Amino acid sequence: MASFISLSSPSYLSPTSPRFKCLGARTRVFVLPAKCLASGPRQETESKPETKPSLSSSWSSSISTYNWCAGIGGVGFIETAYLSFLKLTNSDAFCPSGGGNCGDVLNSDYAVVFGIPLPLIGMFAYGLVGVLGLQLGRKNLPFGIGESYGRLILLGSTTSMAAASAYFLYILSTKFTGFSCLYCLTSALLSFSLFFITLKEFGVEEIQKVVGIQLCIASLVIASLSTSYSSSQSLPSSLAEVDLPYVETEITTPSSPFALSLAKHLKAIGAKIYGAFWCSHCLEQKQMFGQDAAKLLDYVECFPDGYRKGTKMAKACVDAKIEGFPMWVINGQVLSGEQELSALAEASGFSELSQQPS
Repeated sequence: MASFISLSSPSYLSPTSPRFKCLGARTRVFVLPAKCLASGPRQETESKPETKPSLSSSWSSSISTYNWCAGIGGVGFIETAYLSFLKLTNSDAFCPSGGGNCGDVLNSDYAVVFGIPLPLIGMFAYGLVGVLGLQLGRKNLPFGIGESYGRLILLGSTTSMAAASAYFLYILSTKFTGFSCLYCLTSALLSFSLFFITLKEFGVEEIQKVVGIQLCIASLVIASLSTSYSSSQSLPSSLAEVDLPYVETEITTPSSPFALSLAKHLKAIGAKIYGAFWCSHCLEQKQMFGQDAAKLLDYVECFPDGYRKGTKMAKACVDAKIEGFPMWVINGQVLSGEQELSALAEASGFSELSQQPS
């Protein structure tokens, strides 16, 4: 086969070529097969696969990286948009696992940075990465930004997100021991994925040139978060570290006939009293009614699972917009603080005469 290809060369077909003469008469039989094999075009077709794979694989790798950034950024944007809606509407998050623990974490002081809800910051960051991924993939960056600067902005964004996620995982493991937060872990996974995908796109040599900038960005993010949390948690250490398990309060006073009648009336008209197990005024209010009458009241405990830093009130108390304990809601009227039985009777329209059978 190799001899066929050699014979197809124009120099070998020349009658005056010294090599053609040296081959002898027997080789002339192979001249026609050599022409039919068309070795020239074959060399071209064989050379094309050598150049095309490198260009196409490099291009597809770049496009794939930016598409991944756009896709993961979109998922993170949806998650943080959902959490932002819950934060702004003061609603409870759906927690597929861990009971109400994820809600306690999401509504703690650590969910706010310099007065801004953390999900809003995350929504902006994921949105920025998603848009950059789309624009870089299309080679169409806005505001005349070059591709090299766009890639640096993408790297800086994913670096800051990864640094923040690492800090939040530290907070979760040290300040919320035993708590689980699926949304927090999902966001951390997305952030780290974006960071490592971007690193892979840059390569080792380029990363070595900008590693100093990355370290500065990460340090700035962690310092900012630490400053925010230290300033927002300037409470006495005794209060910040409080951890109260729920205990049932005990009523020791006897109930008077008036207290029993009033308690029955309040329950009949749908009056509610909101309180907390650790509230001394709530206990005093129950003591006014006495042991038997207090059991008849429609009492709502706002911390049924105990109290610790970051614990959120029960949803019924949040919906009632509790500002202090105890709080009565009687016929749509709100009475804050400990109330005398006579004041409760007046507010509810209760009189002993109206309770006597006719």
